[in-house]
Amino acid sequence: MEADTQAGKDIQRLIEPLYRGKFWMQLVGVMLIISGVLTALSIVGILICWIPIWAGISLMQAAGSIDQAYITGDDAVAELAMRRLKTYFTIFGVLTLIYIVIGVLGMLFGLGAGMMGGGHGMGAY
Repeated sequence: MEADTQAGKDIQRLIEPLYRGKFWMQLVGVMLIISGVLTALSIVGILICWIPIWAGISLMQAAGSIDQAYITGDDAVAELAMRRLKTYFTIFGVLTLIYIVIGVLGMLFGLGAGMMGGGHGMGAY
């Protein structure tokens, strides 16, 4: 019995920083869900709106699991919270890579289009 109590205190000690940041996790989660809903209002946004909604739900679930794990000291719930946080960071890691690739391709396209123009403008007669 005492070992369970000690394990619960260890779990609480380990996840206390996340427990203290729970409000911000929930706030970001809600903002992501709202962002996804607003993205869905555009034609192209319908295709990608599920991504921020999924990330927001994962973050909200992680915050709830962290709260439950801190209160109960249950290591299985703490593990679930960490898995949900992993999902959130994986989503945003992949999105960041995609945005970087799109940005680089956009710059290359813009540079190529500028070179193809050959300077016919800007007062060249």
